[in-house]
Amino acid sequence: MKERRDEQRQHGLEACRFHDDGRIPNSRLPLVLMRGAVAPDPSDAATAFERTFAANGWTGLWRNGIFGFHHYHSTAHEVLGIAAGGASVRFGGEAGTTVEVQAGDVVVIPAGIGHKLIEARGDLLVVGGYAEGREPDTLRDDPSAIAAARRRIAAVPLPKSDPVHGRAGPLHLLWRSE
Repeated sequence: MKERRDEQRQHGLEACRFHDDGRIPNSRLPLVLMRGAVAPDPSDAATAFERTFAANGWTGLWRNGIFGFHHYHSTAHEVLGIAAGGASVRFGGEAGTTVEVQAGDVVVIPAGIGHKLIEARGDLLVVGGYAEGREPDTLRDDPSAIAAARRRIAAVPLPKSDPVHGRAGPLHLLWRSE
């Protein structure tokens, strides 16, 4: 089974689940897409994302794009805010799902879920960060590394806060119920 998508459109949320494929471990936790979650700042598109993420304990912030190869992080949950432009991103590994994202969208990626840029549109600018200052590693789809990665993923604590809505946000509710 490659993935399952649960949609909660009334809140602008989509939750996607991906299964371990032997190359990308993925996660028991769903990837969470928050459509139009943050309004980009007209003078500096990334600033609103940086302020929002930092205020909610998601740090190690960076501005860039998304790697064009399948990768995942086994030591940290990651947040991506689309500050400008848009993109097609494949989540869950080669057999996963391609998702369209645009300015204002936020994607919360649990440790272990693979992701890869398929196509950037416009002047794609992404603001990324990690829950509670955790340091990410970057692993590719390597079957020889997956057993150790699974152990590290299982040890990553749930974040104390949703990167956009804080402690009572939908991420808290979705992930705590797992």
